[in-house]
Amino acid sequence: MQPHITTTGADPRLAGGRLTIDLDALAANWKLLSEKSKPAKASAVVKANAYGLGIEYVVPVLWDAGCRTFFVALVEEGLRVKAIAPEARVFVLNGLFAEARPFFETSGLIPVLGSHYEIDLWVNANASSGLNLPYALHVDTGMNRLGLTVAEAIDFATQAKDMPVLVMTHLATADEPGHLLTQRQIESFQQLRAAFAGIESSVSNSSGIFHPVGIGSDLSRPGIAMYGGEPLAGESNPMRPVVTVEARVVQIRTGLKGETSGYGATALLERDTRIAICSTGYADGYLRSASGSGTPLRIAVRKGGEGFVAGHKVPVIGRVTMDMTSFDITDLPEAAVKPGDYIELFGHNILLDEAARAAGSIGFELLTGLGNRYHRRYLYSGKGD
Repeated sequence: MQPHITTTGADPRLAGGRLTIDLDALAANWKLLSEKSKPAKASAVVKANAYGLGIEYVVPVLWDAGCRTFFVALVEEGLRVKAIAPEARVFVLNGLFAEARPFFETSGLIPVLGSHYEIDLWVNANASSGLNLPYALHVDTGMNRLGLTVAEAIDFATQAKDMPVLVMTHLATADEPGHLLTQRQIESFQQLRAAFAGIESSVSNSSGIFHPVGIGSDLSRPGIAMYGGEPLAGESNPMRPVVTVEARVVQIRTGLKGETSGYGATALLERDTRIAICSTGYADGYLRSASGSGTPLRIAVRKGGEGFVAGHKVPVIGRVTMDMTSFDITDLPEAAVKPGDYIELFGHNILLDEAARAAGSIGFELLTGLGNRYHRRYLYSGKGD
């Protein structure tokens, strides 16, 4: 079955780059994560506009794949999910503000509460309104971010009248399989499960699902792996690439040996060099730190980013600028690249995390930073396997 193509964003005749999102790969990734999570059920994290890919495109595909629970960061994101999937269970991770309460009342969104202030606010509002709206409880087992401490949570469990529908924590180092903090967090969470017996629990993020140590809970929360990112550092990635980002070639020029290329004259040409200048830069989310030279990060990450064109990887040359990135195509045949062609920034040939590491960053940042100047193509056949 040929995939159905939906397009959005900039006119392809005018855009400086294009973004291809394989929704079948997204669905297949979620199904793999769901299977790997068993006996726990799998939810889906769709915060930050579904990691930059678009809630309105991602949620229907995940719903069709069997996902019934979603996590977002903000109420606004949750309302968008509910508009698409009214029957979905949607948790809002980033706490509770008093003025947001009416939106929870009318939408059915469930707040994840992480402090006594938020719990009191929610419980008191329930009492005054005569409603008994559900909430989830966030417990900090070692990250020192949101949540009650383990001791506070266990104490709360002995005296609370209105119990949460879900108890959750967040793993800080699950992507590093040998890190001792993960084991300590797992042990703390098992104490919580005992204290909140009979209440649904959630601990595993993408990395936790693949962690070699058994992590027992009722609900996993896959995020980056669902979108094609690596679950574990230093391990082969079992996920299918979901996003391909390509920059369009504007001009090809030759710089002579001894000349420089780009801002700051940081790239000294050691040979006559054919340069492909592309109409995509850091305003489009291709990080300046992926520059081939001229940024402080190059002290730590010497190589810089690469593109892929005509069957070959080609290095970024000079600095990535707001609207343009240059690539050294000297080693390619002259006819291999011409204006109007596309150079892959990441996708099937340069993996998301490979591109991120070259910029001293992570796949999360590349995806969520994708700009709005791309022409976007969504591919979907409904097979998802």
